[in-house]
Amino acid sequence: MKLTEYAHGGGCGCKISPKLLKEILADLQPIADSNLLVGFDQSDDAAVYQIDDDTALVATTDFFTPIVDDPFAFGQIAATNAFSDIYAMGAKPLFALSVVGMPIDKLPVKTISAVLQGGRAICEELGVPIAGGHSIDSPEPIYGLVVIGKVAPDKIKRNTDAQIGDSIIIGKPLGIGVLSAALKKNVLNDSSYQEMISLTTQINSTGARLGEVAGVNAMTDVTGFGLLGHLKEIVLGSNVGAEIKLSEVPFVDSAQRLARDGVVTGASSRNWSSCSEYVQYFDSMDGFELDLLTDPQTSGGLLVTCSTSIEETVLEMFREDGFTRACRIGSIGGMLNKIRIIP
Repeated sequence: MKLTEYAHGGGCGCKISPKLLKEILADLQPIADSNLLVGFDQSDDAAVYQIDDDTALVATTDFFTPIVDDPFAFGQIAATNAFSDIYAMGAKPLFALSVVGMPIDKLPVKTISAVLQGGRAICEELGVPIAGGHSIDSPEPIYGLVVIGKVAPDKIKRNTDAQIGDSIIIGKPLGIGVLSAALKKNVLNDSSYQEMISLTTQINSTGARLGEVAGVNAMTDVTGFGLLGHLKEIVLGSNVGAEIKLSEVPFVDSAQRLARDGVVTGASSRNWSSCSEYVQYFDSMDGFELDLLTDPQTSGGLLVTCSTSIEETVLEMFREDGFTRACRIGSIGGMLNKIRIIP
């Protein structure tokens, strides 16, 4: 069997929907601690705990089921995705712990080892040690990392600090969920598969550099809830509105073709159900375009709001790090707590 056939979903597409997650957490009250600067109640990418005046620890855990059949690539993608949460806070990673669940009676030892080697390769590239972890016998393959990082308390980039007039910039094109759906349906060609691997293993380390830039006001990464789902969190958390220009949003070319032909994930409709009340779109917009805007991204790009005066500086930083399709897709403003999509 292929690795993806052991799992009911793949990558960040297997995340619990935002609407259901909100219900699950509704009665779970945060435990008060004045040093906890960012907790789960703020729907941000990672927790932040202040140690002293100069240092705060940033902690996240991220894991999922296979999005590809190559075990080494699966490990790379899962690790890249986990580090993204740290970078989305403007922080730098310090060390990682492995989270491993595998059907040990079904997968060969060499396959499981290859998954861990893929994760290790990303950690080695970043110079971040894997200090340990935890493993269980699981009916579905699961892999990811706990990552601990650090940031100066005054350099934290939350998803709740967008300012009216900010430009909205995205670092990677959308469509990874569509490509993963095509892979499971055996309709993904080799070139599109290679593009999928390239995008999902491209590390969002630019976020640590953006953490040092004044005028970068809010930041998150686009993962399982899709562009509209994660932008909704920025809009509601910052108490602002947003306007997105559809023609400026970058998509993976083959993903557009596949989505037009109906190859999409079930998570797209769940994501749309969770954010539709906050979105206004134009009458001639195609349904497949909404599918792409809510497409769950595994190891997706950073989503940044920044003052217009530093827009070109931010884009240049992305390009220096190899994010050639980073671009401005809209602005913060408009109707309060709404996302308006224009042609």
